[in-house]
Amino acid sequence: MGSTRNVHGGLRLDAHKQHSTRTPLRLANVPSQVALPLDQHAGSPATPLVKPGDSVALGQPIAAARSDISAWLHSPISGRVIAIEPRHAPHKKDSISIVIANDGEDRKHPANVPIDFRSLTPAALCEHIARGGIVGLGGAVFPTAAKLLRASGSEQLHLLLNGAECEPWISCDEMLMREHAADIVFGAQVLCHALNAARCTIAIEDDVPEAQQALQAALATQPGVVTLVTVPSVYPAGGERQLITSVTGMEVPSDGLPSDIGVVCQNVGTAAAVARWIRDGEPLVSRIVSVTGSGVREPANLEARIGTSIADIVADCGGYADDVQALIMGGSMMGIALASDALPVLKATNCIVVATSTDLQPRGPEMPCIRCGNCSDACPASLLPQQLHWYALGGDQSALARLGLLDCIECGCCDYVCPSQIPLTQRFREAKPALISTLTARRQADTARARFESREQRLARLEQEQRARLEEKRRQLTGRKTSAPGPE
Repeated sequence: MGSTRNVHGGLRLDAHKQHSTRTPLRLANVPSQVALPLDQHAGSPATPLVKPGDSVALGQPIAAARSDISAWLHSPISGRVIAIEPRHAPHKKDSISIVIANDGEDRKHPANVPIDFRSLTPAALCEHIARGGIVGLGGAVFPTAAKLLRASGSEQLHLLLNGAECEPWISCDEMLMREHAADIVFGAQVLCHALNAARCTIAIEDDVPEAQQALQAALATQPGVVTLVTVPSVYPAGGERQLITSVTGMEVPSDGLPSDIGVVCQNVGTAAAVARWIRDGEPLVSRIVSVTGSGVREPANLEARIGTSIADIVADCGGYADDVQALIMGGSMMGIALASDALPVLKATNCIVVATSTDLQPRGPEMPCIRCGNCSDACPASLLPQQLHWYALGGDQSALARLGLLDCIECGCCDYVCPSQIPLTQRFREAKPALISTLTARRQADTARARFESREQRLARLEQEQRARLEEKRRQLTGRKTSAPGPE
């Protein structure tokens, strides 16, 4: 077991994972209907391959990736397409979605078959992974193949599998590591081949002994370049940049990517999804969801089909208890509040917290900042939240850029420790779009200025060259006149 380094900031939070880890991982009931947004991944929405009335099979591609940063979408059930229309989704009010009615047969798409990944080149393997619709399952849902291809030109790559599930309520990765460790190890081997990576590290928190034992047993049967390390159970240990620093000692540049320092980070759930696609021919049509909180009667981890309604998976866990105050997708620190349980499970849905008043930290009235510095001490990105807040209120884009607002990971640590109850994370989230617009406009202006200056320099050079040619012609004409013989 490898050792890691402590990183700046973070919080030790009371964990609530025991609520949803008491019972084994199980399959959720198959829904009678699914709604599948075309934009449930980072990048461009997928392009439909079906139309209303079409019959589809389980695992059949129903929407194709539109660009390099996009993801394929597959039917999680067999049945008939009944609509392609705007539907409310957790991430967007009106998201164009493919709606499919279940025929109860679960007919599998015959074209989805296992492959020997070692027979493919890294580029061909990345293309195949893309066609499985696989995205990052840690929450960012960035298309996996695109991330692999971006890094594939680097040498001596280090693949880092993120199993550091630091949010207090989320336990889907822990249950995956406990019960399907072999899938993670096999997926790590596939990803290493796709990257031509020299080594792979699986990083998990130090308070999940059952997961450690399962992974160690799986690794013992597959000797190779994969190693296991533990990191302190400090929130947000699972933040990509924080985890990379903790495991490798290197820092990702502020304006760079992990691949710039030779590291590619993937979630353990992503590795398991890759394994199922390669080994079993099963595209990403389901994911593990932690259904937890004091407001659900039987908290559990369910493997649910993508597109299942949240109401269905809550019902699968015994239904609602009393005093439900909120539905939160994701954890209590970085999750988003949901307006309805009619919304579908997405590829990004790792957890549904059914929260009562006892689960929620009450927020008092906002008071002036007392400059205590607690937020700076807690910030895992080593920022100065009190300064950022001051300049965010004043809309000083230059100061926000200089102080690194875009490096904020919106973890909520500063909110949590602020004695003045200032909603710092919300303010930073609201300030980012304006800063991005300002920086984009500045880059465009710089590009336009550079193009103008380059054009002016080119025209001046051409004019100078033209003058030089004319001067040379004059000299040649003058020389010929001088050397011409006079009349006899």
